[in-house]
Amino acid sequence: MHLSATSRSRRVLLAAAVAAALAATPLTAAGSAAAAAPTTDRQQQYAAAAAEYGVPESVLLGVSYLQSRWDTNAGTPSTSGGYGPMHLTDAEHVAALSGGTHHDEGTEDPRGDDSRRSLAEAHEPPAAPPPAEAALRTLDAAAELTGASEEALRTDVTANIRGGAALLAAYQKEIGAPVGAGTDPGTWYGAVARYSGADSADAAAAFANEVYATIATGDSRVTDDGQRVTLAGSAVRPERSWLDRLRLRKLARPDGLECPSDISCEWIPAPYENYGPTLGDYGNHDLGNRPAQQKIEYIVIHDTEGYFGPSVDLVKNPRRVGWHYTLRSVDGHIAQHIKTKDVGWHAGNWYVNAKSIGLEHEGFAGHGTWYTEAMYRTSAKLVRHLARAYDIPLDRDHIIGHDNVPGTVASTVRGMHWDPGPYWNWSHYFDLLKAPFFSTGTHRTGLVTIDPDFATNQPPFTGCNRQPPGVPNPPPATAPCPLRGSSALFLHNAPSHDAPLVNDIALRPDGTPNTTYVSDHGARVSAGQTYALAEVRGDWTAIWYLGQKAWFHNPAGARTAKWSVGLVATPKAGKTTIPVYGRAYPEQAAYPEGVPYQAISPLQYTLSAGQRYAVGNLLPGEYYRAVTFDGSAPGDRTVVRGDNRYVQIQFGHRIMYVNLDDVNLVPSPLGAPR
Repeated sequence: MHLSATSRSRRVLLAAAVAAALAATPLTAAGSAAAAAPTTDRQQQYAAAAAEYGVPESVLLGVSYLQSRWDTNAGTPSTSGGYGPMHLTDAEHVAALSGGTHHDEGTEDPRGDDSRRSLAEAHEPPAAPPPAEAALRTLDAAAELTGASEEALRTDVTANIRGGAALLAAYQKEIGAPVGAGTDPGTWYGAVARYSGADSADAAAAFANEVYATIATGDSRVTDDGQRVTLAGSAVRPERSWLDRLRLRKLARPDGLECPSDISCEWIPAPYENYGPTLGDYGNHDLGNRPAQQKIEYIVIHDTEGYFGPSVDLVKNPRRVGWHYTLRSVDGHIAQHIKTKDVGWHAGNWYVNAKSIGLEHEGFAGHGTWYTEAMYRTSAKLVRHLARAYDIPLDRDHIIGHDNVPGTVASTVRGMHWDPGPYWNWSHYFDLLKAPFFSTGTHRTGLVTIDPDFATNQPPFTGCNRQPPGVPNPPPATAPCPLRGSSALFLHNAPSHDAPLVNDIALRPDGTPNTTYVSDHGARVSAGQTYALAEVRGDWTAIWYLGQKAWFHNPAGARTAKWSVGLVATPKAGKTTIPVYGRAYPEQAAYPEGVPYQAISPLQYTLSAGQRYAVGNLLPGEYYRAVTFDGSAPGDRTVVRGDNRYVQIQFGHRIMYVNLDDVNLVPSPLGAPR
């Protein structure tokens, strides 16, 4: 892309400053022009780069782990424009990914309440993103320091690791700290904090603390390109006083900030304002009194489809939408916008919004980008904190993606969003939540929990270079995405890779198969989701999915799912089919005078006799009434409850609901195929 003169000058000044700092750094013999020839052994690549630039190997490995877990990610950029194991950032190179956020696109009404005017009709053109700040342009500086080309730093692992080591050494020298492979790793605390790219002392310290925690515990894993890398645990006392040399701003942590104390978090409020001529023209969330008034059942994982800054600017606009937290990719920093007692407008389904907390993660679902370890870790800490506070189970029935939220009624199903997408690593995320997926049964216990090996599971998605909103129509682009690890599996209508994918009748009413297009989730399951077993045939397993048998490859030597046990829902005797719903609303008789009835409207799908679906929750029929700024409308800010009770089931890629009166709930072994 073409850079402005201002942008170019910023890049030159940054690189010059860092290069000057490194120029004064004495190199070891290994750092001379006669340095050893490059090696293809990853462990040795880290060792060589550490020796060349005088960085303790444990520090280099620890920083790299917190950025990428030592993975290469097929040379693709992270959600903050970082490349390679050292996450050298080149956000301006990938700036074309963002023209706003996913709330600027598609037909989904983020509020998801058809008793009010749709916010999908009120979109404004997104503002152009500002020039990337220095923290998102470290690849330029690494090129100056090492002499390697920017392309090599993006794609060549040896060059990338050398670039990261050179940056660390430059940062260390810049603050006057000792440099050399034999130096105490604890004295590198300031350089590690600087490497985070954080713009506040709190965020930089949180990043550095995670790095040093990793150094203390150690780790060993095989990377996504098959390299064994080991960081031996060692007792290191980080010298945190070096952080002061960075002269970063300190964040205020006001009373009531709902974040754990060991992560970086700030309060950037979403406005609750009346901006129009009527009391219904307000934004960008609703006041509530949760959980006293209504139980919080869900935490919804989103990605922003844009960078952190523009996304935060969006949530500050009272005419737009609101969610509870935004997380930054480069360092894991968190901004809270709405109190968890209040209801955000984020999930596109008012029933889910009223019972959920929304977390937006900086990133892109379908461009083949990857999410940083720093962001995964702070997100997991926040979710564990919220789950404890509100008694939310740590499972995929309650910790859901935006792509798991159902349409409210038949007309809204097609326009629902699909983030965080197939490249979000659900299995690793739940490991960080300390709630790993595990087997609780056998092939006779009737349920399967999807859990492919993320690194080696590389579905052939298409269209990462083209991302129109919603499900593709006309047919999607066929350009293949880079083969990368994924949480998702494709579903076929027969036990064969050559068989067509299954059909989602709401997305493709003509009955044609769904596709491999990256946003086309209609024939897809994801790690942690549990389904009722329909049949096993050799290396293939069939599940009940959207009213049909759907097959995925599950060979004995490389299982992509775990056997599980639990409850399943089946239609009661005498019922040929039963309706499926996208929201669990009360019956008409429950509504008080003056509060309009919200119709119980089924989706396009039906659940037929002989089919079974995994049960995720038993829920009351509820409707949270909130339509005016001051709460003056009849019944405003109250919860309408009736006698209806609903069963949450895993019906397709999205969760859905059936009326408890329509189904029997039985242990899954009793519903297992014979």
